[in-house]
Amino acid sequence: MTMASMRLDGRSAVILGGTTGIGRALSLGLAEAGADIAATGRRIQQVEETASEVERLGRKSLRVAADVTDRESLERLLAAAVAAFGKVDILINCAGKIKRTPTLDFNEKEWADIVDTNLTGTLRGCQVFGKHMLERGYGRIVNIASLNSFVAFTEVAAYGASKAAVAALTRALAVEWSSRGLCVNAIAPGVFRTHLNQALLDGTERGRELLMRTPCKRFGRVEELAGAAVFLSSEAASFINGQVLVVDGGFLASGVNQ
Repeated sequence: MTMASMRLDGRSAVILGGTTGIGRALSLGLAEAGADIAATGRRIQQVEETASEVERLGRKSLRVAADVTDRESLERLLAAAVAAFGKVDILINCAGKIKRTPTLDFNEKEWADIVDTNLTGTLRGCQVFGKHMLERGYGRIVNIASLNSFVAFTEVAAYGASKAAVAALTRALAVEWSSRGLCVNAIAPGVFRTHLNQALLDGTERGRELLMRTPCKRFGRVEELAGAAVFLSSEAASFINGQVLVVDGGFLASGVNQ
């Protein structure tokens, strides 16, 4: 095994939720490693913007919007990706949502919406693209779990439950599919600053506690997740299966920090 096995030249990847924040960083990271990229989301303008960035890196891209809560849109995306690239080798499930509400006040509709996106949406992606990979006898699936897969944050019970289940689903699919050429793993990001959470991280007690709990004494940059995604998508990880790779600056290792 050589460092060349970390390259993704000749591979094609679909990144669901791949046009903003962490997903966008992973889309560009895999493109830099050599893969052709179909980065998708619900908003076509963001899809087109990310596609243009991928193409500036010298890779093929695709301009098709999709929604993980809509199976037919994922099937259309698969057909378009196969038409454009010939195959799909890599799937990254990065679409997700979160809402902070006291659990007693969390209504079932909101709960179901979060679970449908974070967990069932991941399942839909794995089913639609996994079937194609199983037919070909090769594939890499990388799901996005969370620190909440392991520890609880106050008042985000639906998100935490869905992400704990994503970790369990990752293990289940790894057991079912690895003998047929697929490796199924997950990444659990720590606290990474995005445009959606920067006010929380920089201006609240919750943000200060998150920083205190991170031994690196800083929040992550989304680009720092790309290496983990490239690795798990590559031949360098050909015997890694059913794992949740934590990228958190030491958060889960942390006990007393002062």
